[in-house]
Order: sequence, then structure tokens, then C-alpha cells
Amino acid sequence: MFDALHRLLSGLDHPHQAANQNDSAFALAVLLIEVSRSSDNRVGDREGSVIERALTRRFELKRDEVVRLIDAAGQTAIQATDLFHFTQVVVDQFSEEERIGVIEMLWEVAYSDGVLTGDEDTLIRRVAGLIYVPDWERGEAKLRVRERLIGHRQG
Repeated sequence: MFDALHRLLSGLDHPHQAANQNDSAFALAVLLIEVSRSSDNRVGDREGSVIERALTRRFELKRDEVVRLIDAAGQTAIQATDLFHFTQVVVDQFSEEERIGVIEMLWEVAYSDGVLTGDEDTLIRRVAGLIYVPDWERGEAKLRVRERLIGHRQG
């Protein structure tokens, strides 16, 4: 996994080749970007910051590495016709607990601009089903993210 990520980040791989190599960081980046793009077909500044922090935390990447990863994943997200391949990478390479964490990351992106759209909610529901996160876990993840955001605003 780290070899494929290194090749992607160092520019040795085309973004689509990295996706074909089943790289978990790349797959997660595409999913996060897709949630961001689902409401207005672009990644806003707040959403981009949330995506960058989530990937940095999850994969312990340096800033320049995560920026290149996001750029490559963004190019792929624009051209992707479905999310099945990326969700299958998550299923294959993440534990059940980590997949629930993925759903929390998706909710964080969706809520980052202060508004949850129907398109974002629908996409997260679809991704949760594809990565085998039950509806009640998806709902609990949503509540945890909302509580963190409310606590962060009050604190």
C-alpha cells in the first residue's frame, strides 16, 4: 500500500493507475471529495480543509503529500462514473470500526459548510451501504459528528 501511495505522491503514477492499485488513501480521498462535490459540484475551502485534515490524520501524511493526493483524487472523482471500486477498496482494507470512521469523515465533510444537503445525505447513505455500515451505525456516526460540531462552536 505504501509503495503505491509513494508512487502516486511522487508523481510516478497516473491517478487512475493508483486507483487500480487499490490504494486505500486514494480511495478514501475520492469518497471524501465526492461528498464535497455532491451538493454543488465543487470542493469548497472549508470542505477542502476538512478533507486535508482527515487524510493527514488517518494516513500520517505530510502537507505536500496530502495536497498531491487530493489533487489526484479530485481529477479521478470528476471522471468517475461510479464509486463501487473505491468502496470495495475500503471494504477490503479497512476493519468494521475503520469503515464506521470513514462514515464519520464523510459526515464531517458534509457538515463542514454548515448545511447538510439531500444530495450529501443520499450519497453518504449509499456509501454506507456499499461499505457494509448498517443504517443505525451511520445514524450514530452522524450524531457524533453533529455533537462534536456543536461542542466545538460552543467551546
